[in-house]
Amino acid sequence: MTSLAALVRDAADGRFPPADGGWVQVPPWRAGLEAVLAFTGFAVLAVDGPLPRPVDGFGGAHDPRLVTALAGPDGWIDSLDALLVARGTGGPPALQTRPDLAGHPRAAFARAVRDDVRVLGRADGDDLAVLGRGIAGLTELSTEVPPARRGGAGRALVRDALTCVPAGEVVVAAVAPGNAASLRALLAAGFTPIGSSQLFRRAPAP
Repeated sequence: MTSLAALVRDAADGRFPPADGGWVQVPPWRAGLEAVLAFTGFAVLAVDGPLPRPVDGFGGAHDPRLVTALAGPDGWIDSLDALLVARGTGGPPALQTRPDLAGHPRAAFARAVRDDVRVLGRADGDDLAVLGRGIAGLTELSTEVPPARRGGAGRALVRDALTCVPAGEVVVAAVAPGNAASLRALLAAGFTPIGSSQLFRRAPAP
């Protein structure tokens, strides 16, 4: 079976699964964290165990009733995000490790859903970039720029973050469609939409 990471890498190269309404179930990439991902006309469920409802790749995988049934009444369900990809540019890193920003809410969220998290920024200021092993086990990027600096600083931060990833390595980013500022910054910095993703976590067994 083709792995989810391979599907995302193929999509980054413009090779997508057949848009025939099909779907596959694969093992979750992180213990305790599950997800539903969709490409055009095709879905991937990184889910442990049986599915409680019928699924299809024509939008049915993102039926709110499905993820609610999977997570359970006390589970955690993240927002339904657009999934985008770019590639690391390598070279001298334009950002440096910022341990003083490790307590930022965006960094704390990243640690809850990713592994090997790095909190980066410039030598001063509060622009924040977080890299870690996230969706599908691939490098995942999230960023935040203080509101007073928005209007171009976001795309520059994304581009600088890509210098901290080896050249050619696939980088994913997940952003809520309503977060227009982040979505515009990612697109302007060269990210390309490939699909959608939604993370969830089941409530611990009593």
